[in-house]
Amino acid sequence: MAAPMEALYGGNKEEHPEPIKAEVRGQLPTWLQGILLRNGPGMHIIGDSKYNHWFDGLALLHSFTFKNGEVYYRSKYLRSDTYNCNVEANRIVVSEFGTMAYPDPCKNIFAKAFCYLSHTIPEFTDNCLINIMKAGDDFYATSETNFIRKINPQTLETLDKVDYNKYVAVNVTTSHPHYDSAGNILNMGTSIVDKGKTKYVLFKIPSSVPEQQKKKSCFKHLEVVCSIPSRSLLHPSYYHSFGITENYIIFVEQPFRLDIVKMATAYIRGVTWASCLAFSKDDKTWFHFVDRKTKKEVSTKFYTDAMVFFHHVNAYEEDGHIIFDIISYTDNSLYDMFYLKNLNKDFEDNTKLTSIPTCKRFVVPLQFDKDAGVGSNLVTLPSTATAVKEKDGIYCQPEILCEGIELPRINYDYNGKKYKYVFATEVQWSPVPTKVLF
Repeated sequence: MAAPMEALYGGNKEEHPEPIKAEVRGQLPTWLQGILLRNGPGMHIIGDSKYNHWFDGLALLHSFTFKNGEVYYRSKYLRSDTYNCNVEANRIVVSEFGTMAYPDPCKNIFAKAFCYLSHTIPEFTDNCLINIMKAGDDFYATSETNFIRKINPQTLETLDKVDYNKYVAVNVTTSHPHYDSAGNILNMGTSIVDKGKTKYVLFKIPSSVPEQQKKKSCFKHLEVVCSIPSRSLLHPSYYHSFGITENYIIFVEQPFRLDIVKMATAYIRGVTWASCLAFSKDDKTWFHFVDRKTKKEVSTKFYTDAMVFFHHVNAYEEDGHIIFDIISYTDNSLYDMFYLKNLNKDFEDNTKLTSIPTCKRFVVPLQFDKDAGVGSNLVTLPSTATAVKEKDGIYCQPEILCEGIELPRINYDYNGKKYKYVFATEVQWSPVPTKVLF
């Protein structure tokens, strides 16, 4: 699926399998010890073939080792099956979200027909180029498909391939899982037309396994927490992240949707999977809240206007309300800007966002007066955000916190809790960040 904007800033595009001592300007605190792992696209040209989109590039892993006031850098391409197949063929042979790979033109008509049929239900790439996930003592490179790849955090060597679909019926997942206080992973994926239903599945991966089962993978102990039916069988919502509080999971079902029929026929029609995503600006955006204790969804229907978003900032609970902050857009034009044909020397001057990213705060009352009249604002906290009772549910309007920021990060110790500070990049009308904000 589509890689997010964080994939833009993967850094150096060359492999450095051995550590390189980096130049340090100023001083690093001596207490700063450890390894920072990053991920992103690194190779966009293979032989005579080129990826169409920046977010399709082969994953390049990065590590920064901090020790005694110094920092050492290394990088290595993820040796995924995708990488190996492409390099062996010396061309792109595995499709990515914005680039569809086709059979060798020298193949006969029967071989070509078989390739078309095999892509009707696509086998997604294991080019895990978005994030790094920690599962117990292990680290995995992840993207938004059902595949993740275990890596050695010291050497960046590529290890086991894990298919989520062997443990839970999901075809795509988020690359931004959450971790609870015990280190367990909480993540979401979409199960497409499974047993005649399309649903969003919330699942938990334990941080450890029982002593007597140490030889078994933690994924074999994966637990489905709950599932949320998609509002459309063949048009599930795209989502890149979700929110969490002490007692609730927050899932935003936006009208930025994947057309399953178009996706199933994309290969034979000669188009990319990215072309199968569409934004319905006249539809609603629905909020789902799952009680972490009962594992059931809150029955009240909450919604807001149509929007596109990728990143949750944080969420917390206060006096019977859930407060959650996201970065949203009024359209889905962002992805199109980073097709390689647009990335030229005049990119920053000529490419302008048609929707500036806006940090919005929604205040949702889970406890409210059931006898309140239609048209009543049910928010009782001091906020300009409103939640108005309507006949068909509760219509939420956000408070605008600020404009022009993206890629938000918080001190994860405050995840799901009331917080004050956010790190983000400044992104005004150009998609190119100019500053780091705090």
